[in-house]
Amino acid sequence: MSERTLTDEYELLSVEVGENVEGVATITIDRPDARNALNAEVRTELKDALAAAEADEDVRVLVLTGSDESSSFVAGADVKELRERDLVEQREASARPRVYETVDGLSIPVIARINGHALGGGCELAQACDVRIARSGAKLGQPEINLGIIPGGGGTQRLARLVGEGQAMRLILSGELIDAEEAKEIGLVDEVCEDEDLDERVYDLAGKMAEKSPLALELAKEAITASSRMGLDDGIDHESELFVQLFATRDKNEGIDAFLEGRDPEFTGE
Repeated sequence: MSERTLTDEYELLSVEVGENVEGVATITIDRPDARNALNAEVRTELKDALAAAEADEDVRVLVLTGSDESSSFVAGADVKELRERDLVEQREASARPRVYETVDGLSIPVIARINGHALGGGCELAQACDVRIARSGAKLGQPEINLGIIPGGGGTQRLARLVGEGQAMRLILSGELIDAEEAKEIGLVDEVCEDEDLDERVYDLAGKMAEKSPLALELAKEAITASSRMGLDDGIDHESELFVQLFATRDKNEGIDAFLEGRDPEFTGE
């Protein structure tokens, strides 16, 4: 676990906690000269910031986005870095956990605010998030095949789970880019908003999540994630066990008492 905190300064990221909604942190990738391409420094800083967000008791939900100045979410990996690596160097760089597994494994919900192009590694980063909300006009895709390589950040696995094997084959084997509207049609993104509505929708959803019990959020996320990684019977058993665990929490009693008393619950994460 990183010893850094969200109040630390980052070179290629900006971090806000509670600026838009209480309990919600926003990590913004800010490398506009390279359209937020994921070079080694961005990956390192991002992994540190993600760990710090998860460890911060004031953070219940995370929004991950790209700087508006870059007009991109993440335009992909840093191609110059890829060109300079040989097999051994790339195997070392591909050692897990990478930034994709770090996002995927967070115990708090992560919303991808796709404010612009999400290509290659950027599309894979969005796929690792729990919910994807895209700006109308954004482009998404896996164009690695055009460089003589394939997606290496989980794209061949997560994309197929999101959109089905046929659509994943189409996008990955052709390198074709699609707009946000088509991405929504096939299930790659969950919602599309006009530019002026993007923040309102992202933070409305994030705020609704942040109001809930952090323990219930964590276990609900774990149970849903298991649905694509376990057989049905095992998944139902896993859900049942997580469900039962929440009966040992104060938040369960608070939630039910608030419902019966006709008031809003005050969850504490206990």
